[in-house]
Amino acid sequence: MIVRRERPEDHAAVHALHRAAFATDPATGVARAGTDVPEARLVDALRADVAFLPHLSLVAVERDEVVGHAMATRAWLEPLGNTALGLGPLGVRPDRQRGGIGTVLVHAVLAVAEAAGERLVALLGAPAYYRRFGFRPSADLGVTPPDPAWGAHFQARRLAGPPVGGTFRYAAPFDRL
Repeated sequence: MIVRRERPEDHAAVHALHRAAFATDPATGVARAGTDVPEARLVDALRADVAFLPHLSLVAVERDEVVGHAMATRAWLEPLGNTALGLGPLGVRPDRQRGGIGTVLVHAVLAVAEAAGERLVALLGAPAYYRRFGFRPSADLGVTPPDPAWGAHFQARRLAGPPVGGTFRYAAPFDRL
């Protein structure tokens, strides 16, 4: 498996991957009807947004096929306007899930982000999964989730530099989900 930056020629495969990976709603476990999968639309919208950071949109490729994708986009901490990153979506082709591809992609995104001097990454996800990457409930780091109801599912990890805190704000496309 090779992990590399996403390229324009990967866009269709990444969209299809997220449609397949999120065919079942991760929050409810209910199969989604049709082909309208919010995570797939979100990736497309994030690529067109000023918050898109091409060096933080990575694909896992095997035998010239995209089998996984993860991205982090620019986010902000209010009221001071410190920058941060929002990690997600993270998707792995269903026939390749539970094989370590997601783990490799998260480690890769975090390594690139830290090398780029980013200070904080936050996400909404399963605490049991993301704890292995050093994520903690965001409140432990002085970061308030955009929606207080997210509780312990909104997590953060410090990377480099002095600590930052505040209310987390995702890139605009997240607000349109």
